[in-house]
Amino acid sequence: MIKIAKKNGFTDSILTQLIEFARKDVDEILAQLGTDREGLTSEEAQDRLEMYGLNEIAHEKPAPWYIQLIKAFVNPFIGILVFLAIVSYITDVLFTAPQDRDWSTIIIISIMVTVSGLLRFVQEYRSNVEAEKLKALVYTTAAVIRKDTGEKEIKIEEIVPGDIIHLAAGDMVPADVRVITSKDLFINQATLTGESEPVEKYPDLKEEKRKAKDLNLSDLENICFMGTNVVSGSAIAVVLSTGDRTYFGSMAKSLVGHRVMTSFERGINNVSKVLIKFMTVMFPIVFVINGLTKGNWLDALLFALAVAVGLTPEMLPMIVTTNLAKGAVTMAKRKTIVKRLDAIQNFGAMDVLCTDKTGTLTLNKIVVEKHLDIHGNEDDRVLRHAYLNSFYQTGLRNLMDVAILEYGAEKGFNGLEKIYKKVDEIPFDFVRRRMSVVLESEGGKRQLVTKGAVEEVLSICEYAEYKGEVVPLTDEIRQEVREMVKRLNEDGMRVLAVAQKNDVPPEGVFSVADESKMVLMGYIGFLDPPKESAPYAIKALKEHGVDVKILTGDNEIVTKKICKEVGINVENVLLGNEIENMTDEELAEVAEKTTIFAKLSPMQKSKIIKTLQNKGHIVGYMGDGINDAPALREADVGISVDSAVDIAKESADIILLEKSLTVLEEGVVEGRRIFGNIMKYIAITSSSNFGNVFSVLVASAFLPFLPMHPLQLLFLNLIYDLSMTSVPWDTVDKEYIQKPRKWDAANIGNFMVWFGPTSSIFDITTYALMFFLIGPIVIGGSYFLLPEVLKQNFVSLFQTGWFVESLWTQTMVVHMLRTEKIPFIQSIASWPLLLFTSAAVTVGTIVPFTSFGAKLGMMPLPGIYFLFLAATLLAYLTLAQSVKMRFIKRFGSLL
Repeated sequence: MIKIAKKNGFTDSILTQLIEFARKDVDEILAQLGTDREGLTSEEAQDRLEMYGLNEIAHEKPAPWYIQLIKAFVNPFIGILVFLAIVSYITDVLFTAPQDRDWSTIIIISIMVTVSGLLRFVQEYRSNVEAEKLKALVYTTAAVIRKDTGEKEIKIEEIVPGDIIHLAAGDMVPADVRVITSKDLFINQATLTGESEPVEKYPDLKEEKRKAKDLNLSDLENICFMGTNVVSGSAIAVVLSTGDRTYFGSMAKSLVGHRVMTSFERGINNVSKVLIKFMTVMFPIVFVINGLTKGNWLDALLFALAVAVGLTPEMLPMIVTTNLAKGAVTMAKRKTIVKRLDAIQNFGAMDVLCTDKTGTLTLNKIVVEKHLDIHGNEDDRVLRHAYLNSFYQTGLRNLMDVAILEYGAEKGFNGLEKIYKKVDEIPFDFVRRRMSVVLESEGGKRQLVTKGAVEEVLSICEYAEYKGEVVPLTDEIRQEVREMVKRLNEDGMRVLAVAQKNDVPPEGVFSVADESKMVLMGYIGFLDPPKESAPYAIKALKEHGVDVKILTGDNEIVTKKICKEVGINVENVLLGNEIENMTDEELAEVAEKTTIFAKLSPMQKSKIIKTLQNKGHIVGYMGDGINDAPALREADVGISVDSAVDIAKESADIILLEKSLTVLEEGVVEGRRIFGNIMKYIAITSSSNFGNVFSVLVASAFLPFLPMHPLQLLFLNLIYDLSMTSVPWDTVDKEYIQKPRKWDAANIGNFMVWFGPTSSIFDITTYALMFFLIGPIVIGGSYFLLPEVLKQNFVSLFQTGWFVESLWTQTMVVHMLRTEKIPFIQSIASWPLLLFTSAAVTVGTIVPFTSFGAKLGMMPLPGIYFLFLAATLLAYLTLAQSVKMRFIKRFGSLL
């Protein structure tokens, strides 16, 4: 058994090993791997699976539950609580006489830490579990040949070194493999080399390369690498190495944690920067003012730290994760798999959806409608030649080939393989857009049969079967052909041309150069009707501000017909050859105004998406073929279907499990609902917290004591954050989801500046109420005239009053600012948000009357306080509604 490179081996050592494999004979490699051309037995494969592990590359898997539990307790809020607990231990326990030791503060802090951390852990763990369940529903398979079971499809993860696999067009290469036999095998290695053009692979290395001293990745013509994909042709290969031991795996492992930042992550980061700026300014100001005015610098530090934590929306990671996971579960119920959670938000932010035509707008259920000669007459010879071409090709067999074979079988052509044998094949590619087979009849007569796009087949024809004779293909006949094809296209048919020639050279290897001087025979016309759901989906997307553009390899006439049937207004049409002659600036100028991009190559699709993104659009792409893979990778959100080829599913972020397009609208709405709820939490919490900090600054300047004990401030923050865990379940106004939304950190800053000081007005009135009225009434005099023993009671009463008022205003204003409408009348929150916010203010109001409240330094409030609290709350919510309307008028929207 060959010793595979260690799991943590370097990329260069793996490449060296692959070069050795490339230089050896196949039989020698099979012997080293302990296998043969019939493959391993299932028992041997199982043993190797246990030895080498699953065929997976390094990626950021969810951490084990215990790691997630630990991380749930790592945030600024808990950090400050732990710091306070340590200080309390030093001051209340360590340096205190045994009879005076007080553990109450430490116990309270421990309860707060436990509740906060466990809540975050439970929410995020459940979200991660649901996300992994959804991802597990979509997997990629490979055709493996085993001695005891023959060829069968198994999950790529179960492939082991020594397995014999079959590769065909559309397959992902599942591991590093050595080619045993191949037929016109073309591999796209762009993921490793960046080269867009496919490279052909052979069973043996050329002699000069075999003897060369130095070889690089691109020289290994008989090695296929994990992560690449088959463009055309077929092969039998033996698996050399799997997982992290592959070349791609060794590269991927070094890149874990360094993937390109998405627009969603950039948005979160930009918002975080705004909050950090506010925190950076407020922390030292609060610390210095309190230190100077109160004289106790340790208390000032603790309070400033508590204020800094209070300014931070600590539950943001949990709110974001829960929102996204909830959206993924919702989409799963609609038979849609979300592979990457933040793709849901990109789905909602999308303002341009680019889509392939076949299989997305259409049923992808193609049937042969006509088989005609050049003049438009039914001709079985044309169908027979097309049948032979489709039957004998081993490359990319698409739906049109399937339709030809099914229709040909109905016509009785399924016995032709006994008369003809295949000599060679010139496979399809997306540049030539045609494919050919060389056939030999029983009598030894050879002919080349070509089928493909009309213009591409016309370009290699010099003759035509015209009125029963083979005549030169004149310009007049060409024009007649184009007019006939145009009429068929206008009837909604896709058309392939069929050509042949008998003058075939005897050599056994043929090339594209042999596709010349051919005889045009006629056409095959196909119908692929649009999906019933397409018109509704297009209309719904348009109503939600999403512009739909068609990017197709088909011709523009058929595409126009389909667009008309599904309700897409055609503004402009751009063809692939026109794009080739455009500069990036010229393409950017016309791309936004163009509806149909036709006759495109795969890289042109990708180029158009990149151009639209550079113009500031969030672009989605929907496709299911090999030629769609580059575009799916380039788009902000790639959408594919479960029946797509492997490389398309691998490249997509979202996979539809059913053909209906109505799920697109549902995905857009769900994405915008998620974004709306995330923005609610960030904007409302940040502004509310900023208001508290602003109030603290005022209090610090004028009060002879801290307006709230640090522990009380943190407890206030905890209760509020617990109530906000219900935000992911809140409803979003219909008006909000009518258009795409993007991250706007500047608007968060504006929101904080406008609404934060608004809440501070009533904090200050509460200060005045507690200091000049309720305090003296309850305690029995002005603070400055009280003896020291009563001053502490005065401070406790004051802090309790602001605690309760702050909690009520901070929590209830959520209902004012969650909607642009009049709350409770035009828009009402979901029952979870109503329940949680009601519970929060209830608990916060009761706590001062409990022994727990006493441990926090609180005391019961008199009945008169609650009359003033009701008046304060009513005045604040009224002012908040007024400021909200002015804010909307000034900035155009609330969130």
